[in-house]
Amino acid sequence: MTLVDVLRPRPETSGRGRRMLRPLGVAAAACAVVTTVGVLDPNQPGHYPTCPWLFLTGTWCPGCGTLRALHDLGHGDVVGALDRNPLTVVATAGLLVWFGVWVRRLWLGRQRTSMAPAWLIYSLFWLIVVFWVARNVPGWTWLSPA
Repeated sequence: MTLVDVLRPRPETSGRGRRMLRPLGVAAAACAVVTTVGVLDPNQPGHYPTCPWLFLTGTWCPGCGTLRALHDLGHGDVVGALDRNPLTVVATAGLLVWFGVWVRRLWLGRQRTSMAPAWLIYSLFWLIVVFWVARNVPGWTWLSPA
């Protein structure tokens, strides 16, 4: 092994700074959203518009209560967030895990080996549809935003 071989950057570590720019941008955007929702309380009227689906149909959409759930999560109130929109809490946890896997892959310089399998995409779709229908079932107030 020569001195040139020692000083030459390894392929898995070269360009690490450039590779980490996208995750840093995503993390900055997520922090900006959580900070905005944490400061501008969605529980106070006038800060955010009404959900268009709720306004037009009078029923809850899968996203109704998400701003209030993010507000509660930003303040560390997981139980309150679950009361507002349990799907948001589960999705937030899933996105944090996915983000960690993505950052680790980029940090190590590994290539993406596969896309999300079709069964996962269809499962997520049907989970959202079932949640949408279930939170509008009369008497099931435990799924509607508090």
